[in-house]
Amino acid sequence: MTEVAAGADLLERDDARARLDADLEHARLGVGRVVLVGGEAGVGKTSVVRSFTARHEQALRVVWGACEALFTPRPLGPVLDIAQRLEGFQAVAPTTDTERAGFFAAFLDELRSHPTIAVFEDVHWADEATLDALKYLGRRIDDVPAMLVLTFRDDEVGSNHPLRQVLGDLPSSVTSRVTLQPLSVVAVAELARRAEKSARGIHEATGGNPFFVTEVLAGDGGDVPTTVRDAVLTRASRLSAGGRRLLDAVAVVPASVEVWLLEELAGEDFTHLAECLASGMLTPTRSGVGFRHELGRLAIEHELAPDRRILLNEKAFRALAAHAPDDLSALAHHADAAANSDAVLRFAPAAARRASDVGAHREAAEHYARALSYHAAEDAARLSLLEGYALEIGLTGRYAEALEVRRAAIALARDLGDRLRLGENLARLPLAMISLGLNDDAEKASRESVEILEQLPPGRELAYAYSAQGTLRMLSRDNAEGVRWGKRALDLAVQVGDADIEALALNTIGTSYVMAGEIEVGGGYLERSLDVATEHDLHQRVASAYSMLASGLGEMYELEESQRWAGEFVAFATRHDLDTAYIRSWLAATHVYLGRWDEGAALAQELLADEISAISRITALIALGRVRMRRGDPGSADVLDEALDAALAGGHLQRLGHLRAARAEAAWLAGDPTRAVAEACAVYELALEKRHLWFAGELAYWQWKAGALDMAPDWIAEPYARQIAGDARGAAEAWASRGCVYEAARALSESGDEALLREALTGLERLGAQPLARSVRQSLRTLGASVPRGPRASTRENPAALTAREFGVLELVAQGLRNAEIADRLVLSRRTVDHHVSAILRKLDARTRGEAVATATHLGILEDR
Repeated sequence: MTEVAAGADLLERDDARARLDADLEHARLGVGRVVLVGGEAGVGKTSVVRSFTARHEQALRVVWGACEALFTPRPLGPVLDIAQRLEGFQAVAPTTDTERAGFFAAFLDELRSHPTIAVFEDVHWADEATLDALKYLGRRIDDVPAMLVLTFRDDEVGSNHPLRQVLGDLPSSVTSRVTLQPLSVVAVAELARRAEKSARGIHEATGGNPFFVTEVLAGDGGDVPTTVRDAVLTRASRLSAGGRRLLDAVAVVPASVEVWLLEELAGEDFTHLAECLASGMLTPTRSGVGFRHELGRLAIEHELAPDRRILLNEKAFRALAAHAPDDLSALAHHADAAANSDAVLRFAPAAARRASDVGAHREAAEHYARALSYHAAEDAARLSLLEGYALEIGLTGRYAEALEVRRAAIALARDLGDRLRLGENLARLPLAMISLGLNDDAEKASRESVEILEQLPPGRELAYAYSAQGTLRMLSRDNAEGVRWGKRALDLAVQVGDADIEALALNTIGTSYVMAGEIEVGGGYLERSLDVATEHDLHQRVASAYSMLASGLGEMYELEESQRWAGEFVAFATRHDLDTAYIRSWLAATHVYLGRWDEGAALAQELLADEISAISRITALIALGRVRMRRGDPGSADVLDEALDAALAGGHLQRLGHLRAARAEAAWLAGDPTRAVAEACAVYELALEKRHLWFAGELAYWQWKAGALDMAPDWIAEPYARQIAGDARGAAEAWASRGCVYEAARALSESGDEALLREALTGLERLGAQPLARSVRQSLRTLGASVPRGPRASTRENPAALTAREFGVLELVAQGLRNAEIADRLVLSRRTVDHHVSAILRKLDARTRGEAVATATHLGILEDR
């Protein structure tokens, strides 16, 4: 398997390179070292070693030799390859024991003559003569200025492997080990972001193996890239015929196969299990055995002949039906793979319902899709499957598909003449439409559902329709109407005893109050909704309560509370297979407003690299655009234009108020007050009509800044009201109390007081807010104050404009600490440190941590500190 190269940028390999550097220092001093670099195939052993040697090949002699997986390995192959690269050394293959002893001694003497890094690749394939050479050299390397680097696949070196004895005989005083682990979820997500691909499912499929990850990201989206398939099949070809057949049996069972089931599937071939484990193709699991990577399993499964695949799956189905009849998911899977339609229609819907009950919504969706593929009849049973499928894929964020499936359910309900189910499906249609920005279509569907269901006896379906209408009113920021419809839904839900709709109605009422600025009242209803949902184990409603508390409080600039609830939501939603993108986009926005620009921008970019809903994308684009405009970075106009294109389709204040305010700010910072007024005026009347404290306040503020507005209503949010009234200090204090450090500095910048202006400049320079900082410097000069032309002295000593926190992180990076160690030292999350390191690399235009330290040292940043 070809090792992954620079495509993975050697993420999470700093420790390995540091270990190699430390061992090299010993070798330079004449104390030779043997470094064993182990890891599974494709984990990046060669890439790490090449990166290491590339940094030293100008000062040292670097030579490479490789073992090969030949049926008859060439004796001393890698040793001779290296010997031929040693100038002046007579690399003649020895033919007798006496010649071989002399050859080994001469080779060692040649290493003594010049500091050397000698790399022996893939020594798990080494022949006996090469193993003897490595043992000879390793036991005598202690007084030689050389470093022997041996790479090997540790998953293929079992207790009886010849290499194991050689490694055990090496002196511990000169031997060190570097074991490379697969990439973490965070690293895989970073690679996906750079490739502008979705990271979803990649870590699970690849196990974090860098080669697999890189090939999947470079592929066309198919299950198994050709390069991965070829690598897996090459390894499998080295097994005996019985071992290969055993792999086939394991491959038809996802994840892992229990030992009893494998015995049923493999029969006599079960005796080859030890062989497959020793090869590294299979690995023990908690309940049995499985492939090391899901892609490996898929590669083997795809190679099965159709008749053999059906036979193995039919055997698995029969065995499970007899011995594990409650394993609905496995029974549905194997019934499908065996093309047993009756069994699929029996087990898949039941498996879907069970998966949904425990919060495994992606699995539930897969089971519904499986059942639908076998149920062609246009009947009530198919309608139930469509309804279940639409609900589950909507919960997982596949809104466009959910919309199409729900429309199919509506069409079928009309054909069947089922008015009750027609009304209910129409009531559920707006959920997907809202997420896609189709608010007008959502209104039509909601009104039709209410009209149909009010003609039928009242029940849970009508209660849901009332709540859906209340939600639409709330989203339009018609808050009084949202409360009215929510209370109608609540009364009926309580009357019919439906806890699900009761929790939904409480949510609608509470969010409507929050949007009206009645935060305490609204919060009370939302927490009641959370209590009801928790008591009845209603995953969707629990998540909805967390979601509305996070986004609603964020819109009301209760930012710390918003972040707290967002954290609760993300943790809960992740455990239950629910879409997290929208609240994570709000989390990015609150980071920005709290002055955590690096974190906010990084999270927004991570989201935008994925396939997310329109409303999630709009919020992430606004967050990213705010950071770019405030820093003076390029690209703010592009992201805000994209956001406007997406927001205009919905036409609601919820998106446009936020966005038009951001665009007005961008215009102002760009020196275009006329455009700032136009952007602010575009939705100002709507914000006034809805009495939105914050949107009306910010839109009024930008008009005031541009001289187009003298006064605003007295009910707008306090910080904006104080700014428009000319109370710079009071406004700054109001902003600071909410954690909004940029907005506080901006308020101070509107003062004519030198001390307040200098205070504003300090805050702005700390944030790297250069456009507004330049304006403040000009204001100070107008007052006749002495001001540096560029950043202040402390910033000139810091030409990369690193924040104080970034300085602290950079210093620890320079000390060789890993991100996890930095997080512990600074009492931060690992993710936050990852974002800080990314920001440092960006500001210093460095590709690696080492480059960042070198650049900072060259610029005098680290020395001056």
